[in-house]
Amino acid sequence: MGSLVISNEDREGAEIIYGAEECYSHSVKMLEAVGFPKGVLPLRNLEECGWVQATGFVWMKQKEPYEHFFTGTNTRVRYDRVVTAYVEMKKMKKMTGVRSKQVLLWVPITEMSITDADAAKIYFKSAVGIGRSFPISAFVDEAEGQEEKKKLEVEVGA
Repeated sequence: MGSLVISNEDREGAEIIYGAEECYSHSVKMLEAVGFPKGVLPLRNLEECGWVQATGFVWMKQKEPYEHFFTGTNTRVRYDRVVTAYVEMKKMKKMTGVRSKQVLLWVPITEMSITDADAAKIYFKSAVGIGRSFPISAFVDEAEGQEEKKKLEVEVGA
């Protein structure tokens, strides 16, 4: 479970954003800047987020924990009130506050990365070192997916 307290030392030099819309926009920009699809962390009702670019430390605080079902991977993921990670290009490590339901257990996700040459898959690693990969297309932002669907309907004339 992610710590609810982020030390002043961790926050030093951070760009800190407050408010749901501003934090969501900031988190999407951060994900895109480090090469991840913007739907991979579908956090809602954010109160605060921050990014220390010098160390790569990021955090996102939500009003309450959030569960999301990714239909493209058939996976349920729980995001604690506070989610933290260290980010670098195509990698998030030392993640806290993210758990995936596997059979009957909630498994902490500690790392995600995009390592293949064609960047078609994203790899998730658990705290016990077991990992799984999924197509990046499964993490397209839902709003973005709806926009694409509407564009196709207009083009086809449906």
